[in-house]
Amino acid sequence: MDGAPMDDGFPASRLFNQGYSYTYDDVIFLPHYIDFPTDSVQLSTKLSRNLNLSIPCVASPMDTVTESSMAVAMAALGGIAIVHSNNSASDQASIVRSAKSHRIPFVSDLIFKSPSDSISSIDDFGSSPCILITESGTRKSKLLGAITKSDWQPTWRGFGSFQRRGCPSVGPDGKFMVGAAIGTRELDKERLEHLVKAGANVVVLDSSQGNSIYQIEMIKYVKKTYPKLDVIGGNVVTMYQAHNLIQAGVDGLRVGMGSGSICTTQEVCAVGRGQATAVYKVSSVAERSGVPVIADGGISNSGHIVKGLVLGASTVMMGSFLAGSNEAPGAYEYQGGCRIKKYRGMGSLEAMTKGSDARYLGDTAKLKIAQGVVGAVADKGSVLKFVPYAMQAVKQGFQDLGASSLQSARELLRSGVLRLEVRTGAAQVEGGVHGLVSYEKKSF
Repeated sequence: MDGAPMDDGFPASRLFNQGYSYTYDDVIFLPHYIDFPTDSVQLSTKLSRNLNLSIPCVASPMDTVTESSMAVAMAALGGIAIVHSNNSASDQASIVRSAKSHRIPFVSDLIFKSPSDSISSIDDFGSSPCILITESGTRKSKLLGAITKSDWQPTWRGFGSFQRRGCPSVGPDGKFMVGAAIGTRELDKERLEHLVKAGANVVVLDSSQGNSIYQIEMIKYVKKTYPKLDVIGGNVVTMYQAHNLIQAGVDGLRVGMGSGSICTTQEVCAVGRGQATAVYKVSSVAERSGVPVIADGGISNSGHIVKGLVLGASTVMMGSFLAGSNEAPGAYEYQGGCRIKKYRGMGSLEAMTKGSDARYLGDTAKLKIAQGVVGAVADKGSVLKFVPYAMQAVKQGFQDLGASSLQSARELLRSGVLRLEVRTGAAQVEGGVHGLVSYEKKSF
């Protein structure tokens, strides 16, 4: 093999320019070289031009996913939630205000430990609600995360059995960061005013097809009226769509059309794009203008998060991944012995009756055409428990790729060092659990 070329797999620039629309499951990364531990992987990122997050997670603006409890939990984890607009302007502003009223507890006697330390009993917390984890276990070293008294269990000794949370997402006002969705109609300008007064840190223009005169005019209005407020546009899936919104002045782009588990846009309207291709293409043009991309939809496991981020997204927006959690709106029910919560698409007829039809530019139409369904998801417990484990899995994925940060992953991809292949149907089956009569699948 000495001297022979080792041209293995395909660079992204070649794979995504063959006329195929690829989903996350269609593609697989080839492993690279590891020269750092998993805990060295940094997942800090940008939501938009001016807002930073310590984890790349965004809760979707859906009425069965994000209200006050989800917004508080996501901010506490280091991510952010976007409060849905399928309600009155005053109700939405009230949710934002409620979420931001939750303050991070501060105490005079802070307790610090290093990752190599252990907690022998609940008494180690003293009067503090949490223990802060820093690199050296001292006040002056880099903060890595925190373990709350309510999270700790007697079976945990070291911090490697417990995945540390990221640093909370806190705005300039010292309160949790919260985002909110608005539409592109004239009445949404009044809604925007309510949200700004409530303290929203960012607004997302919520549309299934964002490349419209309505959204472009709204982007310009927001930036002129509230120049310090970041506005995220979308949804888009092509470079042309992205270019138009970037020219209008967006601070971030939301990518995805028809890739959500409850979305039927591609089936009903015959438009959209495979999410892997969409994220790569839009990120390619957004990166040139310094505009972060949110990969919205198609996330059902940690591997999908890795793929979305490496292909160019700065964050991933999740609906079904977070639905069914304790923090998601709605009451639990039992179906066939399984504890569930309702999860519905904003394009479902049920959601449209409350006002979400404006998202599909159908609010003035007499005949409503559904672009989503109503379903249910199993109880997932608290996002405060399962999101940190998902982030640890993402770190392990980045380690296998030889990338210690989102930026380094992007550089490996753009340079052609990181290679991909398309998976056949059989390869996708082989890559999952198979050949068993029965099994129990636990993520952590």
